[in-house]
Amino acid sequence: MNTLDYKLLAALDQVVSEQSFEGAARQLHLTQSAVSQRIKQLEQRLAQPLLVRGQPPRPTEAGQRLLAHYRQVSQLESAVMADLLPDAPQKPLGVTIATNADSLATWLIPALTPLLHSHPIELNLLIEDESRTLERLRNGEAFGAISINAEPLPGCRCDPLGQMDYLLVATPGFRARYFADGLTQDTLRRAPAVAFDQRDDMHERYITRHFGLPAGSYPCHAVRSSEAFVAIARAGAAYCLIPRLMISEDLAAGRLIELHPQGHLIQPLYWHRWLLERGVHKLLSRRLVDHARAVLPAIDSGGDSRV
Repeated sequence: MNTLDYKLLAALDQVVSEQSFEGAARQLHLTQSAVSQRIKQLEQRLAQPLLVRGQPPRPTEAGQRLLAHYRQVSQLESAVMADLLPDAPQKPLGVTIATNADSLATWLIPALTPLLHSHPIELNLLIEDESRTLERLRNGEAFGAISINAEPLPGCRCDPLGQMDYLLVATPGFRARYFADGLTQDTLRRAPAVAFDQRDDMHERYITRHFGLPAGSYPCHAVRSSEAFVAIARAGAAYCLIPRLMISEDLAAGRLIELHPQGHLIQPLYWHRWLLERGVHKLLSRRLVDHARAVLPAIDSGGDSRV
């Protein structure tokens, strides 16, 4: 087959997006059987499986490549139609971004808000650790990703945004209770910490590098929210690494204090997106990059991250 049938690709896209054949059928106004037949037809034409039929269904590597292509084509089509028919009612454009939770909790929404007011956009934010957001872009799930990686993927471009400065903090009362004798291996084994989830290794890397303690040798909560990080620290229930941008007022007021001032963790951030971008997607990239550079310190030229 030398050409692609985009009606069949649309069925694959909807099954993956809706995470079910039932949801895809609802969106396409078809029966589940018709959706299944379209995907089988596409697989037969390409002579390979494109979908792992589990719960939820997920694309194979070939399916991911097709989805990335289909979604880029859909983006370009939306931009062209908006140019050709500027006075016609515009369907809200779906824009999917993979972002780390800390960017979402600090600068990302203010960066995107003007565009959300001026353009019909349906924003879909995929929350991942900043070291894994590129997987969403590689898989075709997102048009852009905020990542700590500086190397662009094939078919993508990358711009530096700035860096996030993470501090190890707690309340004065927490420090008095757990770290009256300082931060040592013995005191750290007793003091509860917090991580974003079980896959987040930022805290683990920090403690291992500075204090030689391996993961699992100290108590650590899993709290899947950057805002909850601040709340649990303010409550004196744990110590944790938090971006300075989120707690500048708490530090100034003395509600939170640095536990290890000589050991800041600095994470660079980069904006990755498809090389072929037009219309709203291009405006979004420009707005996102400009705003991030206005509020984040510039990336140190010395390297990716340092402590």
